[in-house]
Amino acid sequence: MDGHQSTTQLVIASKQGDNEALGRLLEQYRGYLLMLAHRYLSERLRRRVDPADIVQLTFLEAKRDLPSFRGETPAEFAGWLRGMLKNNVATAVTRHITTKKRSVRREVNMAPASANQDSGAAWLGQLPGSTTSPSGVAIRGEAVLALVEALHQLPETQAEAIRLRYMEGLPLSDIVERMGKSDTAVAGLLKRGLQKLRTVLSAEDCPWI
Repeated sequence: MDGHQSTTQLVIASKQGDNEALGRLLEQYRGYLLMLAHRYLSERLRRRVDPADIVQLTFLEAKRDLPSFRGETPAEFAGWLRGMLKNNVATAVTRHITTKKRSVRREVNMAPASANQDSGAAWLGQLPGSTTSPSGVAIRGEAVLALVEALHQLPETQAEAIRLRYMEGLPLSDIVERMGKSDTAVAGLLKRGLQKLRTVLSAEDCPWI
């Protein structure tokens, strides 16, 4: 099929064994899972566990376990991925509580722009919208991190609606499909989410919201 398949079409094609469709489908959820991994890990643990590694492990498990996915919709697929991600975060947390060993592979600090927050926040560069905003203006790493941190103060559904609209720049119709909610419900999530964000973010942090 063409390269403009809807998320629903990608879910169906993936279940039918189309590996290319599955790869494209998983990429659509990378930003969502990165945001959740960051949300679930404490600041201290984020210095030891890279959210991007948790997401990559979740992707590998999704490819392996796809036959066990019984849903049909993007929202069901997102919930399935979320469950695996939460399990992987819990496993990583347990591992770091029960052992002092650290992976030397992740010991190299990346760009120190946000060193006061996360010692190595290279995963921020994987967030859709972290290099360009809907207006096409590059967003500083610090601003992206400020937005992600602020999103943690919102319910997950509000945070995801805001991320899809203002970081990925998706139109309302795509957000409705991705989240499995009505136009009215998504509009409400965006409105309430923006109201909350404006109380915790300065215009300098994210002038494009």
